[in-house]
Amino acid sequence: MNEKDTIRLSKRLSRHLRHAPEEIGIQLSADGWTDVAALLGAMRITREQLDHVVATNDKRRFAFDETGARIRASQGHTVPVQLDLPVTTPPDTLYHGTVAKFLDDIMAEGLRPMTRHDVHLSPDIPTAIKVGSRRGKPVVLAVDAGRMHADGHVFRLSANGVWLTEHVPAGYLSSR
Repeated sequence: MNEKDTIRLSKRLSRHLRHAPEEIGIQLSADGWTDVAALLGAMRITREQLDHVVATNDKRRFAFDETGARIRASQGHTVPVQLDLPVTTPPDTLYHGTVAKFLDDIMAEGLRPMTRHDVHLSPDIPTAIKVGSRRGKPVVLAVDAGRMHADGHVFRLSANGVWLTEHVPAGYLSSR
């Protein structure tokens, strides 16, 4: 597969594994998994194509279960799923990439999950810059995750290294 086809297929997978499984007639389990064989048939792709996208996705958005018979998106769902990710202690500082037009609202209300289940945080500045760049010139916010955790906020870590939490109140944010 060439890079353009890989990206196109990755976007289709994201859509159906995170937002609209019903559009292609697949079902996600309560914890987000779906049968690989059903997905291949519904999307009319080969196992080799699927394996290639999963292996080469720079954000590691997808994961197979231990048998390789099921697949799910690592996070970012808008459909109801419970990923059952373990609660874990975050590093002292995490980061969030955004753009300037959202900054006033974020600094007043904090980070909210919007249509997703959780707020997504990056472990480093380069990743946050990449995330923020999707919508324009990036602005990176530092999150005082250590203090949040000490104050009782819960953090989970997805399989692809994205930190998840329900909400980041404005008092834990600063711009970089």
